[in-house]
This record gives sequence, C-alpha cells and structure tokens, in this order.
Amino acid sequence: MVLHHQLSPRKRPAINHPFAPPKIPKPKPKPTPTPTPTTTNEADQSQRPQNDVAEATAIDKMLSLLADAGCTLFHPSGPPCLPSNPHNFRRHLHRLFSSSSNASLRSAFLSGFSFYVHSSQNLHRVLLPSNRDGLGPATCESLVRHLLLVPPIQLDLQNMLLEKLPEYFDINPEYSGRSSSLDEDVARLIVNHFRWLDFLVDSYAFTNKLMQVLSICPLHLKKEIIGSLPEIIGDQNNKTVVDSLEKMLQEDSAIIVSVLDSLSNLNLDDQLQEQVVTISLSCIRTIDAEHMPYLLRFLFLSATPTNVRRIISQIREQLKFVGVSSSRTVQHRKLKGKSTLGNTNASILDALRSSLRFKNMLCQEILKELKCIERIRDHKVIDIWLLMLIYMNGESLQKSVEKIFKKKIIEGCIHEAMVDQCIGGNMELVQDYFPSFLSLSEYLLACKEQKARDFGIHMYSILFEEFVDTYSRQEILGALVTHVGSGISFEVTSALDTMVLLVSKYAHELVPLSSHINGVLDYLEGFSVENLHKVYEVFSNLAISARSSANFFGSSIANELLMIVRKQVTSPDLKYKKMGLIGTLKIVSCLVDANISTCPGPSQQANSAEALELLKTSLDSCKQFPIPLILFYDELVTMLDCRTVQPAIVDWIGKHVGEFESMFLSDLEGGQLSVKDLHCGLEGELMMNLDGDISPICLNILPLVSSSLQSSSNLQILPANFVLLSTIERLANQGSLGGIDALLGCPLHLPSSKYFSGDGWQSLTGKQKHVVCLSLYYATNWIRELLNAFCTQVVDGRFACTTQAIREETIVKLLKRLRNLLFLESLLNNSLKQYPLSLPELHLHVEHSGFHPNLVGHVEKKNEHKKTYESFSSNNKRKDRKTSKASKDSGIDGKLRQPTILDVLKKAGVTTSQGTPNDDSSALSPKCRTSESADQHTYDTNKHILLEVSAVFKVLETQRSKFRPLLVDCFSIFTFSTNQDSCCPDPAAELPLHLYLLRDIRYKLDFFSPPSKAFSARHLGSPPGLSRVTLSQFLAKIKPLFLTFKKHFNAAVSILKEGNENCEEHWKVQSASAGNPDIPNLVLSRSSVCTSVFNEILHCFNMMLRLADINLDKPILTGLLEAFQPIKMQDSIFSGLQPIPLHGTIEYLYCGAYSFVEDVLDLACSFSFMLASEALLTLESIVTSILKFNDKLMEGNDRSTSMGSIEAGEIVQRILQIYLGNSESTSDLLHELAFSILPQAQSSKTTEEDDCHGFPTLCPATFNIWYRVLHEENLAILNKLVKEVVHSEKSRAGVQLDTVEELLIKLQKSANVLVSLVNMCRTQDKVAVHAMAVKYGGKFVDSFLKVFDFLQIHFQMHNELIIQLVKELQKATRTIQTLCSEAKGLKQTVITSKIPSTKRSMERFLFRVKALLHTSRVNALSGWVCNLKHKDLMGQVEQSAGDASEEDREL
Repeated sequence: MVLHHQLSPRKRPAINHPFAPPKIPKPKPKPTPTPTPTTTNEADQSQRPQNDVAEATAIDKMLSLLADAGCTLFHPSGPPCLPSNPHNFRRHLHRLFSSSSNASLRSAFLSGFSFYVHSSQNLHRVLLPSNRDGLGPATCESLVRHLLLVPPIQLDLQNMLLEKLPEYFDINPEYSGRSSSLDEDVARLIVNHFRWLDFLVDSYAFTNKLMQVLSICPLHLKKEIIGSLPEIIGDQNNKTVVDSLEKMLQEDSAIIVSVLDSLSNLNLDDQLQEQVVTISLSCIRTIDAEHMPYLLRFLFLSATPTNVRRIISQIREQLKFVGVSSSRTVQHRKLKGKSTLGNTNASILDALRSSLRFKNMLCQEILKELKCIERIRDHKVIDIWLLMLIYMNGESLQKSVEKIFKKKIIEGCIHEAMVDQCIGGNMELVQDYFPSFLSLSEYLLACKEQKARDFGIHMYSILFEEFVDTYSRQEILGALVTHVGSGISFEVTSALDTMVLLVSKYAHELVPLSSHINGVLDYLEGFSVENLHKVYEVFSNLAISARSSANFFGSSIANELLMIVRKQVTSPDLKYKKMGLIGTLKIVSCLVDANISTCPGPSQQANSAEALELLKTSLDSCKQFPIPLILFYDELVTMLDCRTVQPAIVDWIGKHVGEFESMFLSDLEGGQLSVKDLHCGLEGELMMNLDGDISPICLNILPLVSSSLQSSSNLQILPANFVLLSTIERLANQGSLGGIDALLGCPLHLPSSKYFSGDGWQSLTGKQKHVVCLSLYYATNWIRELLNAFCTQVVDGRFACTTQAIREETIVKLLKRLRNLLFLESLLNNSLKQYPLSLPELHLHVEHSGFHPNLVGHVEKKNEHKKTYESFSSNNKRKDRKTSKASKDSGIDGKLRQPTILDVLKKAGVTTSQGTPNDDSSALSPKCRTSESADQHTYDTNKHILLEVSAVFKVLETQRSKFRPLLVDCFSIFTFSTNQDSCCPDPAAELPLHLYLLRDIRYKLDFFSPPSKAFSARHLGSPPGLSRVTLSQFLAKIKPLFLTFKKHFNAAVSILKEGNENCEEHWKVQSASAGNPDIPNLVLSRSSVCTSVFNEILHCFNMMLRLADINLDKPILTGLLEAFQPIKMQDSIFSGLQPIPLHGTIEYLYCGAYSFVEDVLDLACSFSFMLASEALLTLESIVTSILKFNDKLMEGNDRSTSMGSIEAGEIVQRILQIYLGNSESTSDLLHELAFSILPQAQSSKTTEEDDCHGFPTLCPATFNIWYRVLHEENLAILNKLVKEVVHSEKSRAGVQLDTVEELLIKLQKSANVLVSLVNMCRTQDKVAVHAMAVKYGGKFVDSFLKVFDFLQIHFQMHNELIIQLVKELQKATRTIQTLCSEAKGLKQTVITSKIPSTKRSMERFLFRVKALLHTSRVNALSGWVCNLKHKDLMGQVEQSAGDASEEDREL
C-alpha cells in the first residue's frame, strides 16, 4: 500500500510545502444496535459510516492502481510524485483500463478519484505540477494532466472536472483581494488543464459539456474560457462553438472581445465564417463603445471580396461615433478636458485607419459603396471620416476621394452640419487629421462649383474655430493667402469671403496673426471691385479691433492700411484712385458704425473726426473726375444702406448733397422757363411735366450738356448724386421721400421735339447731334433713378408714414415715368443709330467675380465715333443680307422659317431670346415686318423715320453697361396695372411698359442662369444691379409677380387672337398724359408688343425652371407652377399616371403647367414659328425640371413615391415630334440625328458625355424613345414620298427630269436614315431596340416596294442613283436578317413575333430587285444580287451558311 511505502535508502531532501499530508478516513466499528425505534436522522447517521467506508475503499483502490503504475499520490511535503517516465505511466493505465476484463477497475478508479477530489485541498494537489520520483522541485505536469491523456478515462475526468468548476465560481481574483496567480485559482487551473491536450476522445460530448458549463460561468472566467477555446477544442465542433457563442453574445455583449479573439483563431470554413461575420455585424449596435475598435478590426480582417460590401454597408448604417455632441456638450468638454468618449472615438478611428492600411481592397470598396448611395438621408457622419481616412492613406486615392466628396456636396448629400459634428468640439480627436482636413478644404475652395466653394469656406471656418493654437491658424491663413494669389477669379473671391467671415467672428484673435495675411495687399491691382471691398473690409476690421486692444499690432496695421489708401486716393492714375476710394470708404464705414463702436466717449469722437477727415480728402481728390466721384457716391450709399452710421457723418453728407438744387435744377414761373435761350444753337423745351403749372422746378439737362462741351460735366454725376440725396432723405424722414417728391413730377429741359423728325435731325450739325444724344442719355438715366428711388415708397407695408392718397398718386407718376423712359430710350436708340457715339459712363460696372461664364468683366471702351459707326454699319449690312436670304428661302414653300431655332434646339440650353428677341422679322405678323423693314431702311434714307416702341434697342444694348441699372424694387410696377373691363384687354396701353420690365427681368435672370454652351454678346451688356442680391432674395422679391405674368400673358394672347390693330389710340393718349411730345413717326404695333410679351413671359418661365436652386425652394417652385395653370385641367393629361396626382401637389402642378404650355404651343403655331419654338423650349424645361425634382424627391424619400409614376417619356416623345415637325427640313434633321447625335448618346457613359450632343433629354434612359420616334418620322417621310411618286406616275408626260432626280435623292436620304438606325443594333444590345429595328425596317421595305414601278420606268436615265439607292437599302436588310436569326436562336419572343412579316417584305424586295435588273438587262451588275446569308452582327459568317453554293455572292 502507498501508505506503507518505504523510502529508499537515499532520502529525499526535506521540502517545506504549504500542503499538509492528507488524512485518510478509517472505517469505524459498527455500533451495537439498540431496540429503540429509529428516526430519519438516526437512519442518516447510521448510513454515514457506511458511506465513509465505501469512499475509503474506493480511494484505496484508486491509490493502489496509481501505485502499481508508479505514482505516489500522498506526499508529505507537496504534490504527488510521478514516475520518471510518464509515458510508461500513461501506457500502463491505458492497458489496464482498456481491457474488457478490467472494466470494474476503470469504474473503481474513477469512483475513487471522484471521492478523492471532493476535498478542495486534494483537488488542488492533483492540479498542481508534480515531482518525478519524489526528487527535486515540482517541474513536470500535474497528475490530472497525465490522467487526461489516458483515453479510456479522459471524457469521464473532463466531465468530473467541469462539474467541479461551479464550486469555485465565487472566487474572483479581481475582487477577492488575493493574489491572482494561477496556482491558487482552482477554476483557472481546471481550465488550464484542458488546453493543448494531445487528443480528445469525444470532442463533441466534451464541447457540449464545456458550453453548458460556460453559459453559467462568471464573467471573468467566461472570458478566459472563451479566449482559450481554440486551445481547448482545436478545430473540431466549430459549428457548436459558433452557435453557443452567438447565444452568449445575445445575453451578454461584454464578452465580445474574448469571443472575437477566439473566433479569429478558429479555422472556420466559408459558411461558418459568413455566420461569424453576421454575428459580429449584429453586435455593432449593442456592444459598449470601448469594445468597438476590436469589433471593427475583426470585421475588416474578415472581409473578403464576397462580403466586403455587406460589411461596409452595415458598419456605415449601424456605427455611431463622433458627432453626437451638441453645443452644450462641446462647452462641457472644453471645461472638463479630454473625455472618455473622445478616447473611444480616437480608438475607433485608429482601428479603421489601421484596417484600411492593411487591406487596400477596403478603400476601393468603400469608395464604390459611397458612389452608389443616392438618397440624402442615407449619408452619415462616418462617411466623412471614411473618406478622410482613405485620403490619408496615400496619394493614389486622393483624387478619387476629392471627386466623390465634391460630388456629394454638390448633390446635397454631405452638408455643413455633418462637418460640424466631425470637427466641432473634437479638437484632440481631429488633431492628427488636421492636415488632411485642411488639404480637402483647399481643394473645395478651388472648385468651379459655387456649392463646393461655399462648403470649403465653412470647413475653413470650423477648422479656425476649433484649432486655437498658433501653428494651426497660421497654416489656415497661409492656405487662404495662397488661394488669393492663384489669380483665378472664383477662387480669389471665395478665399476673400472666408477671410471676411473669419474677421467678422475672430477679429481680436486675428490681430496677432495679421502679418500672415498682409501678403494679400500685394495682389490689390489684380482684384475686381467686388474683391477690393472684401480685402479692405478684412483689414479695416482688423485695424479697428487692433486699435481697441491698444497693442503694437494695432498701430502697425492701422498705419499701414492708412498709408496705402492715402497713396491710392491721391494717385493721378484712375485705377489706383478707384482702389483708394473703395478702401477709404470701407475704413470710414468701420470707424463710424454705431453698432460696432466699442470705445464710447472721446475715442468715438476721435473716430468720427478721423472718418470725416478721410471723407474730405477723398472728395477733394475726385471732384474733377466724374468716374471716381460716381464711385464715391455709390460707396457712400452702400455704407448708409448697410450700416448704422453716426449722426455726424450723416450730417456732413447731408450738407454736401444739399448743393443738388443749385447744381442741376432751375426755377420755373407758372410751370414755364423764365428765359428761353439757345444752347449750342438748339432750342430747348420742357418735356414730361407731370405736375403741370404748379411745378416749381425743372431738371436743367440741355444747358448743362451744352456747357459741358467746353468744361467737365456735372450731369455725369447727376444720377449718383440723386441716389445719395434720396438715401439721406430716407434716413432723415423714416424712409419717406416726401421732402423731394417734387423731383418725381418735375419737367426735363431737353432739346425741342422737332429735332427728332427726319428733316429736323438732318438740319443739325455734328456738335448739335452730340448734344441731343447726351441730353437723351442723361434724361434716360435720371428717369431710371427716379423709378429706383420712388418705387420704394409704394411697396406694400414698406413705410407706415406713406398715406394711401400719396401712394396712389406716386403709382400714377411712376407709370408715367416708365412711359417717359420707354420714349426716351426709343429716341436715343434711333439717334445713336444715325450718329454713333460712345456714351459717358454713369455706373461703375462691378464685376461678378464668381465663376459664371454668362458674365464678363467690364472693359472700358474708348472707341472713336468712326470705329463705332463702321462696326454698326457692317453689322447692319450683314443683317440685311441674312434677311433677304431668309425671305427668299421662305418664299419657296410659303412657310415661315427661322434657321436659328435649329441651332438653339441643338445646343439645348441656349434659348431663342439669348440673342435679341424679335430679331427675325419673318416670324412676326405682316404689320410687324413692315415696321421692322422701315426701321432698317431708316439709316439709308433719313427722311421717313419710323420708330417701333416695342422693338429691342439694339444700339443701346452694346453700351447698356454704362447705364444706371433698374433695381428689383422697380418690378413692383407690374402690380400697378389700372386696366379695367373696357373695349380691349389693354385699354391703358400698359403692355409695352410691362414688356420693358420683362426684358430687364430676363437680363437679371441671365445673371443667375446656369452656364450656356454658346456665348451671347448680351452678357457684355447691362449690369444687372444685383451686386448685393442673392438668387433666393431675387426670387422672393419677384414671387408676387408670377400671377401678374399670367395676367399679362393672357392679355397678349387675347389681342393676338383678334388679329387687328384696333384701339391704337390708347398708346398715344397715355403717352401724351405722361408729357411725351407728339412725334408722328413714333409708332406702336400692338401685335409686335403682344408677340414680344408672349415670348418674354415664356422665356422667363423657362429660365426660372432651369435655375439650379429652384427645385430646392419649394415655395418658389410651387408659386411659379401655380401661376401657369390652365383654366380647366383636362383629364387626358393624367392618362397613364398611376396613381393620379392629388390636387395641389407639386406633381399636379407640373402636369397643369405642362398642359398649359402645350395648349400655348398649339396656339403659337398659328401665330409665329418663333413663339412655337419658345413654347417648345419651355416644354423641354418643364420636363427637365420634373426629372430634377424627381431626383431630389427620390433622395429624400423611397423610390415608391407618387412622383415616380409620372411618365416623362411621353412628354419627351411629344417634344421630339414637335421639334421634327417644325424644323426647316425634317429629312435633313433626321439625317443629322441618325448619323451624328444618336451614335454619340449611344456611346456616352457619363453625364458629361451625355451633354456633349446638346440634347439634355437624350440619355440612356430615353434612348428607346428617340429611336422609335426617328423610325416613325422616317417612315412617315417615306410614305409622303410614295404618294408623290404615285402622283407623278399619273402624269408621266409632264414629269421633269429634275423632279425625278429630286425624288430619288429624297428616297436616298430616307434609306440612309434607315441604314444608320438599323446599324446601331451592332453596338446596342437592348432587345427593345432590336425589336424596333426589325419592326420598322420591315415596314420601311414594305412601303419602299411601292416605288419599284417608278424606279423601273426611270432606270435607264438614272441607273446610277437607283443602283446606289438599292445597294444602300440592302445594308439595312442584311442587318435585319442577322437580327432575326439571332432572335430565333436566343428565343427572344419580343423580336420573333415581328419576323414573319418582315421576312416576307425582304423576300419580295429581293425578287423585285432581281426583276428590275433582269428587265433592264443589267448583266454586269447581277453579281451583287444573291441569297441572304446567315451572319452575326459583327459580319462573321455562321456555320449554318456554309452549305450555300459558291456562285452566291454576299448580300
């Protein structure tokens, strides 16, 4: 027995061990039974000795078996002793327990071992490393480890140990305070014994048992076991492990890190790997943020080409980090310092960054995923971070990231709030990514697209706000200065806008950094006027802020700025003087702004004194120069309108403008001049007196013009001076102009009206003509500024101090002044036509430096009169030649033709009114053509001058930039109509006035319209007067006019329907009431006016629909569409729409607008081709707007919305049919579309390529519609030709050779179109296109067969043309044959249903060709007639055609 085992003569060294030798329970003698009855407790007590004896017996048996194998279990000083050869030990036990005869020994051993390890001390002993032969320290594996390697008892021991494991769950080394060494933790010792076993007898059973125990383990032990699973069970039973871990994760996500570590070390098959990925993706929303980096790393490492898109998509949708902070939490972070959330977010970004670097495939797939996302709401903050992380990975993908980022910004998918969430309040997180964010900001600010640049400005602003360290801010400012120095106008403007924004928010912080932006001052000479304002605003605000801080930087900035502007103001060079004036006025505006003055008392007075000194210096420097003085006045007006100026400055300006009366006005006596003198030999006359005899003053134009020929003219500054006067008056009287209302009605002293007749004009000398032209010019601009000033008095709700009576009186005068303006410009245009003159500049044109091809910087022209005259004369001659040619062409078939419309439609976006409206008089009524013709010959005869009031003032348009612009407030005149039910729709003859305003609205819409492909000379013209008005502000101001547009449109249509010139006296009566002199040769054609109003309103409607942001402003779009609704909506407009749009919805309004314009198109066709063309273009704009709005709607909603039901294809088909039907030559246009346009659309793959052909409605989505319409139109043309041929056959005797040749050429064109359309099937794989080619090809051949008799009759005379025609047509039949053969093989039922009729037609065609050649005895040409061969679309002969006879030739 082991208990009596004797030590060998060689004694073991004594070892102090913490374990005392165990005591084995010995059996006790049985107690003598007593006769008393036994209870239950007594029975138990009697049973215990029996159990103790059984346990002792089993333990003894187990010990005996171990001893026989060489193991000493009880060791007085430590763990058991194992034999020196443990392999023999295990083999001995294996043989012993494997024998079937020793089955009882195995059971006895296991029973004894189970009883033995009931004691935690014994269990601990057998789990500790053992000695070998009882010598030396414990260096070998434990007894349990060796027993687990004995196959017959392995599973039982594993189950036994797993069942013992729960007894030690309450021991948590982390919280018990004990040492966490492995030797003292029984639970961990048990788990450790399962690791790296050489084999598992029953892995399935063991795994199941382990998973059962694992599910109830405490968290710390569960994590350790899960992490050890790959070492415990190896690669067996992976399915069970994965399923069990999935259930555990659902119950407790805290084990995620251990689970991921375990799963990453398991050798899983593809199916299990996908299951693991799915499990991991499901945990993104549930796990703690601190575990997220581990999960992301695992997912990206598990990414394969098959699941990478799913992983990326799920991470994008479910991962929430960076950007959950509000402004309050941002402030809280700044107060608290670095937060745990910030650390977590940083860890997440690091995990993403390292994963993307490790797998380049992830970068490519992320970019693809982001490209495919279309809806705005599907974009998230993480998208920006993913793009930034890819951007940091290297230069190879930076361009791709930039393009995607810009595209998403332009589409509105990435907005400013998302960047705020990324950067705002996360400085420490973004610190490492600052260079990348700055680089991306630089790229955006250099983009051509305004939306991208605005986003770049915001990024610069948020970076400057968040990064307060000097280095970062210096980098930001340095990047902005680089933009400024680029020389690219839109980039410079955006950079300066950024600086203005930064200075407005962080002026004090920028003062110490001002040296880093001083380099901007080196580029002053290259800046536009608009950019000069921004530069000086930046430095003026810096100087004021620095002065308030009273430091060294303040005096330096202020002194340098003042030195620069003083030099510029006093410079004799006009260019530098303008720069100095702008800078001076900007400094003054900052000094005297009552809202930003931070130093009250003496400092404020000092600022006012300094501002007054600067103003006086500036005024003195430009008194002798009209252009700088005009600029000075305009800048003062801007300052007064935009800032609250200190009273001292307002008083000084008021005293200066007080000289207005003495400079420009004369007193009247009884409404007449006291003295009537001649000026340069010209008689004067008071015109346009609205106040009658009570008018006390008049505007002294003629005397001042005549005196200006010897000295500098004050009249050049008259309009600007009046604007300043009216501004001061409004400031002093709470917005009212009552103090200067006499100027609105006072007469104008102008040259006598007799000089405007033909004989009177001829009697004038050159100098007198000069005076007359300048007088009209100054009077025109005076009226314009009167309208600008006094229209502010009648806008509803603008000024409470204006009474209703005064308002009504002002409205009447404004309407009369508008008649005066139209009258004066008509006379001035005619005068300049006869006496070309370069007009003085009254308005400094402010270049719009944003990137806009429609706007060109103003260049001061100083052409001599002779050069202007020659230019005008040559243009007039060219126009005469074009007019006469057009008239000859139109006489051929009696149709009205306008070739320029074709060019307009081909360019698709350059509208007919981009040029001068009504340029082609052939499109107008006969009376209009007479008037226009007379106007054209005026220059030659100079005797009978006819002036058309409604005509475009073409000569003035070339110098329109010099005029004072009409402001948007003037358009309120549209609502001042006094029309009442009377004899005609326009009893007050107001349509010419509204036409004038409509044209000005169109000029302003040109300013906002998207770039055109063609460059219009009109864009060199009038300054739009929108330097401080945005598109949204402009649309908001004209929105109340939409219904008025419709009203005037209906009036024009009503007059056009009448078709006569009744009520012509209305214009003369109203003109006389406005004080216009009676000039007999100044006429008004009502039909011409109505035609132009019709055209202009449609064109404005068209342009507004094409505005880039109109679809984003739903109230404006709704108001515009509501204004152009039909009186009654026809049910047919909703045919094919499911569901039918509800009344009042945007879909319903689009349908109504389309119905209205479609009715207008039908009506316009009876008036003029020009109007029909404009209506057609408007229809196209409605369709394009529907598509754009639909795209926006789809981005914000699901694809199943009602807007998706609109069948835009029907609209496109209708527009195309109208376009083809109204073209000059439908056959020629079909030929061009089939050979040039459709092939380009077929090969285009990008949006840019789609636009290259010039038809926005032609794209892959509408290609089938275009293809079908072209086939139908070509077939219709052929049918018309067949009728002509049949008609010619009935009168063969009278048919001329030229007529026959002309018919053959037309047939050839039609055949060429068919061949081109059919051959597109070689590169077009759409089955629908192939089906249309077979269908319409068969119909074409069938119709063509009807002309064979005609061809046979004329074959001898025109054999070459006929043979070429047949050869060309056979090219199409060859392709059709191939399509039929392939359709049969591929069982394409869409095509096969059309094959029988088509094949019959082609067979008949073949026999008719043979018959034609046979009867005509053309043997030399018989070689090219043959049977049809079976070829594919690429021309290769198929195998089935190999049996054909050699004498057959290729067809």
